[in-house]
Amino acid sequence: MGASEDGARATIRAVAALAGVSASTVSRTLNNPELVNAETRRRVLECAERLGYQPNRAAQSLVLGRTMSVGLIVPDIANPFFAPFIKGVEAYFRQTGYAVFLADTDEDGATEVRLAEAMVERADGLILCSPRMSGMRVRSIAAKIPVVLANRLSRTVPSISMDVQPGIEQAVTHIHALGHRRCAYLSGPLDSWSNRQRRKALHDRCAERSIELVVLGPYEPRFTGGYRAADEVLAADVTAVFAYNDLVALGVRSRLEGRGVRVPGEISMVGFDDIPMASMTSPPLTTVAVPVPAVARGAAAMLLTRLVGGAPGAPPPPPAQELATRLVIRSTTGPT
Repeated sequence: MGASEDGARATIRAVAALAGVSASTVSRTLNNPELVNAETRRRVLECAERLGYQPNRAAQSLVLGRTMSVGLIVPDIANPFFAPFIKGVEAYFRQTGYAVFLADTDEDGATEVRLAEAMVERADGLILCSPRMSGMRVRSIAAKIPVVLANRLSRTVPSISMDVQPGIEQAVTHIHALGHRRCAYLSGPLDSWSNRQRRKALHDRCAERSIELVVLGPYEPRFTGGYRAADEVLAADVTAVFAYNDLVALGVRSRLEGRGVRVPGEISMVGFDDIPMASMTSPPLTTVAVPVPAVARGAAAMLLTRLVGGAPGAPPPPPAQELATRLVIRSTTGPT
């Protein structure tokens, strides 16, 4: 429990009185939100927050047989791509009575598996964002706990991801129109599902336009990975570069400019993700934008459906979803 605005200890009855509902309705709102209509749920939660009321999680776990928590595992919390995803998942579950436990694998597959197995014992459900583990391992964990995959599609586990085809189609069309005919793709982690999708889409679209695509890497999906890739880019004698993500693109550009190579004067650069700093750098980065907040909400809705049947009145989400990407043209691409 928490303290009310006048310093008294808040109780479930105090929340009920302020909201104009019964104590049992407050209890249902906090424990089984799917059983309460949206307006009542909103009013109860607002009154609970105003009074500072917090339910006893330990008691709830004993009564309900649930921890009232979900796990969220991401590859690298320092990567700005994941910040809006984390915030989106937490914001969604904040209104449902569930706490979110966040874990960072530091881009290590073995750590990811270990953390996922630990979440099986500590959470009611699990969101794996950009997981590196094998499909067999994912299915093994999903057999023990409700699992949703984000930024990776699956035929057997509920999943939501980005459809890279529209954004990459636009990016290749843009580069081709600027006269580029020999380009490089800076590959991300080999065990990354999204890396494989981006590489294949680029290969197919470039082949359609008679653009020679040179694949370099893999590189770690960080600024340092791009910085390390720059010398290989120069050795590959290409006029344009598609990077696995924006951090890699920014690292390449930094190293190239340090060597006196002008971007886009001599080499054009296209990133992927549209992280906030992509538009803040000089020159701002041309990149394929992905709908991260929408993917976060979709993943959270999928998991809530697995746990309690979903939000009241909301249609059940499909077992697999893809959200479209798009090209954002800025100043790192130019004519040959």
